[in-house]
Order: sequence, then structure tokens, then C-alpha cells
Amino acid sequence: MRIAILVLIACAAAAQAPPPQQFAPIGDLKLESGEVLRDCRIGYRVFGTLNAERSNAVLVPSALAATSREIARLAGPGRLLDTSRWYVVAVDALGNGVSSSPSNSRLQPRGRFPRFTIRDLVNAQHILLTRHLGIQRLRAVAGISMGGMQAFELVVAYPDFAHLAVPLLGTPRQTTYDLLLWDTQRKVIELDPAWMGGEYKTPPARAMQALAGVQLLGISTPQQRNSQTPAERYPAWMAAMEKSVQRFDANNWRSQLLAMLAHDVSKPYGGDMAKAAARVRARLLVVVGLQDHMVNPEPALEFARLVQGHTIEINSPCGHGALDCEMEMVAPRVARFLEGGSPE
Repeated sequence: MRIAILVLIACAAAAQAPPPQQFAPIGDLKLESGEVLRDCRIGYRVFGTLNAERSNAVLVPSALAATSREIARLAGPGRLLDTSRWYVVAVDALGNGVSSSPSNSRLQPRGRFPRFTIRDLVNAQHILLTRHLGIQRLRAVAGISMGGMQAFELVVAYPDFAHLAVPLLGTPRQTTYDLLLWDTQRKVIELDPAWMGGEYKTPPARAMQALAGVQLLGISTPQQRNSQTPAERYPAWMAAMEKSVQRFDANNWRSQLLAMLAHDVSKPYGGDMAKAAARVRARLLVVVGLQDHMVNPEPALEFARLVQGHTIEINSPCGHGALDCEMEMVAPRVARFLEGGSPE
């Protein structure tokens, strides 16, 4: 799965061919807002083999604008999610263009697609697992970035559903700095005259071009960017990044932005994070990037303290790409945690 699609496209392309795309029709899905997502379907891929006891399933939700296809980078024998041991269910989040999204909905297309939340993503995944795949309890949920937000949400919303959780570079709620980033991306899309309230006939190309720069500022750190891209190479590098982002649908991207902007696992409990954490029965391994400019690490570290969870703090100039830069350090600890409930 790509943590930051604009940076990691080459890595995803180099991954081995993933298992086939599958879909589960889950019918009309009632959303937190009270609206109904009509004729909802969820995309997913499975890696590995489900054991006879159905006790080795690991759910991996997708990140912003990413799909289950990219999770092939992380799932496989000897990889972060070892498929010789675990049955990995990689799920396409609503709004990613594979599962029900503004770009592919027949009944509620484009601007008519109802607004969904991170909790709605988790509810849809719970239906997929329990009703369609017959999995009543997960060994673990593990997700990166927006996938990590879903992992935090799942252990609060469904306390008995996952034995373990590994949110990687995610957060249980947004900080002001996080909101500034995501809301700026929203405005970039909506202020393009071609946006037309989401009912555009021609994609808002200028918005997506500008979005590339905003995204890249959040993904990297000054140290990383300056060392990897000399100033004389900037024009060519930026042109390539802008071209890459043009493949994504603006309505889809915006729908997931809105879900992240509203994300706060403590909201149903009056904003009291301690009350939200008190619901958690899963054991947590929380992985954060201390120099992450896209997802601030403090709320995740606070949540880990509240649930007496384990943490891995990556102090890397790779920023939101810290997991890729430090995979050799992180992967063995995640493997030990998935096996025995402790990373040590």
C-alpha cells in the first residue's frame, strides 16, 4: 500500500502482481450522517490462507487515494505482513475509486455521493468480514496513514473484534496542523472554477496540479526533499509529480479528505479521549514518525499511553514516509507483536 502515492508510485509498480480484485455487495449502507449510500459494494483482495479456526485474519484498510493493490508491497512471505502466517484482507476504502465512490456510483454519482466518515469505512469493513467472509474476530487490524485512522476507529467502535491493532503513521483524531493540511487540500479542489460543485464534465486539472504540491509538502521534510531533489532538478521532478496526480478523480479525493477532516474517535464520548480509550480491549502497537508533517504523532502517542500500548517512535527525516525508510527496524517488531502481543 502506498503511504504517499505521489512519492511511492515506483515502489508500487515494482511489487509482485497482487491477488485478484474481489467485490462484496453489501446493499444500502446507512451512514453516520443518517444518509444512505445506495447499492454499496466494497473491493478487497486476500493474501495467504485462512486457517481452520479462522483465527489468523489481519485486516489492512487502504490509505488516502490508495487501493488494495498497493498493499501487495507489505503482504507476502517474509514481508511486514507475513502471508505464510497471516490471512491478510486488504480492503478498498469507500471513495478510492474501487469501492463505491463518487466516480463509479450509478445511483449517486459525483457531487450527489453522500458524505461518509472514517466510522462509516469501518462499519462497511465489519459487514464485509462478518457477513461475506465469515470472520467474526480478527487477529489484528493494521493500517498506514488513513488506514491507521481506521485501525484506531475500529478498536473503539468494535472493542471485541480485533485481538491486536497496529496503527502505522495514523491518528485517533486530527490536530490543528493536520486540519490545516487536509482543509487546504479541500479548498484547492473546490476553488478551481472547473469544480462546478463536483458536477464537472472535464476534470479540474488545475486543482489536482496544485494538490500535488500541497501533498508533497506534507509527505516530506525539508531535509529529505533538499537531499533527494537538487534545485536544478526541481522543474522536471515537480512536472512528474503533477502528472502522476492527474490520474486521481477530484471527487474521490475530496470525499476521503472530508472523512479525515471529521475523524475523532472521542467525538461520541464528548471529546473525552480517555473515555474512548476505556472501550479498547485490543492490545496496541502504535507506530509514529516524530518528524511526520502530514499526520502529527502526538494524539497517537497519547492514545497509546491511555491504553498502555506499545509504541515505535521513528525519528527520521523521511517524514510521512518513515515506515519505508525504517522498514528493517520496524518489520521484525511488528512480526513479534502479531505473533505474541509484544514487539520485544
